[in-house]
Amino acid sequence: MIGRRNQAPQRGRIVLGGHDAIAKPRLAQAAQQDEARKPGERRIFLAVAIFAACFSLVGARLVELAIVGGDRGPRVAAADIDDPIHRPDIVDRNGEVMATDIVTASLYADGRAIVDPEDTARQLASVLPDLNERDVAQKLETERAFIWLKRDLTPKQQYAVHYLGLPGLGFRREQRRVYPNGHASSHILGMVNLDNHGIAGIERYIDKAQLLGNGSERSAPVTLSIDSRVQFALRDELEKAQAEFKAKAAVGIIMDAHTGEVMALSSLPDFDPNDPMASTDDARFNRATLGVYELGSVFKAVTLAAALDSGKVRIDGKFDATEPIKFARFTIHDYHAQKRWLSVPEVFMYSSNIGTAKIALQLGTEPYRAYLRRFGLLSRPQIELPEAGDPLVPARWSELSTITASFGQGIAVTPIQVVTALAAIVNGGTEVKPTFLRRETTPVGAQLVSAEVSKDMQALLRLVVTDGTGKKADVPGYPVEGKTGTAEKAVGGGYAQHRLISSFLSAFPANNPRYAMIIMFDEPQGSKETYGYATAGWNAAPVTARVVKRVAPLLGIEPVGIPQQQQNDIIREAKFVTYDTNSGD
Repeated sequence: MIGRRNQAPQRGRIVLGGHDAIAKPRLAQAAQQDEARKPGERRIFLAVAIFAACFSLVGARLVELAIVGGDRGPRVAAADIDDPIHRPDIVDRNGEVMATDIVTASLYADGRAIVDPEDTARQLASVLPDLNERDVAQKLETERAFIWLKRDLTPKQQYAVHYLGLPGLGFRREQRRVYPNGHASSHILGMVNLDNHGIAGIERYIDKAQLLGNGSERSAPVTLSIDSRVQFALRDELEKAQAEFKAKAAVGIIMDAHTGEVMALSSLPDFDPNDPMASTDDARFNRATLGVYELGSVFKAVTLAAALDSGKVRIDGKFDATEPIKFARFTIHDYHAQKRWLSVPEVFMYSSNIGTAKIALQLGTEPYRAYLRRFGLLSRPQIELPEAGDPLVPARWSELSTITASFGQGIAVTPIQVVTALAAIVNGGTEVKPTFLRRETTPVGAQLVSAEVSKDMQALLRLVVTDGTGKKADVPGYPVEGKTGTAEKAVGGGYAQHRLISSFLSAFPANNPRYAMIIMFDEPQGSKETYGYATAGWNAAPVTARVVKRVAPLLGIEPVGIPQQQQNDIIREAKFVTYDTNSGD
């Protein structure tokens, strides 16, 4: 028993001692396993860190390639491409859109991503035939980061390029300028270049006046003085007349005689501003505002208005036109020689060079120049269009200069200058400044000639149409007043007898002049219908009538009966003689 009791505790201790013996080896084993795992975890962590570093380097390299390029050259991507220029709409005085922007796609290439430049060029040329395959291949071989291939793609062209599925090609959204009316107002609107910058006409004015939009914002529309309906009618009649008279060029301008707003202006030949480079330099030349011409007898309206306003010449005065004027080696003669003394109205009606020269000499050289300056005929016209011509005047102004300038020779001006001068003559004598922008109010200008002289000049201008060389310009219901002018072109230091500039300077309606107009043809030809004559009375005058007949209703002019008394008492009492008007100066 004693031995058993002694064994039991031993057995119990053995049991207890056995648990301790088992736990200790397990703890040791776990510790050994932990020690074994630590190097592996460190290796995994290191591998992850290495992979992360590699991915970071690859990502950084991709960013570098996208921005800088594989050759570590200068940045070329989008950084050097300006944001699209947002141009304001151009509208006529009635709100009709004349120019606007549309969004287009332009094709470019990343030369570094092009796999086969020659094959890429060949496939592009197959869907864009106007591309030169060889030129495109040479551009792509440069491996530049940004290469323009074609601007302003149509949606159909863009789809065709997409369908090719070629790597390295992309599209950029751009603004493209469009002109819904095509040729109609091309010399007024001008044009833009490929980057949408204005380079001529009102488009150039918009850039200079900083009227472009900022960012994605577009500025307010630019409202012109032009009436598109009147513009279409004027151009249409000029185009038909140019073909009829086989003229080298034609010009027409209609101006509000009180505000100076240009209602319509056309210079033919003209161009399509949607594709201006398809036209010749001659077609892009604005003869109405940039071309300068010796316009002949239309200048007599300015000469006579100045002389009457000065008080040195009276409307009831008379001048000897019996014999030509000999001055140095020059002889001044009349085309419609009356060979007698002429009253002032007769001098104007017969378009006497002799009488006009003597009127200018009686006014005086310096006073005459001063009047020409006041009428804006000795300096460049101040208009919004950059195409404004400087007049050609004698370097040294002498008495002979005064004589020749009095009837429109030896001084060359732009058509818009002459029509502006006439506007002042017929509107009561107030200066007007020409503009292509709509004016909400009528500006108050300087008084160039008196209201009385303006009234007398209206009567004299009407006399030319009723009894003189401008009979074919009259329109029933819309009486016209004006002055014909036929000038030989200055060529090689002399004048070419059969190369003429014919023009008719007019105002309508004659009972209350609201609009001034000029119609001009460069080298018109005689025809069977004109009995071989190419002078203004046979071409510019009848075209004036056609234009007035079409545009007067559009301008809100109500037809009136032709008054029985066409001239004031002084002119009515003047004695007139019968003469041949077929030559139509």
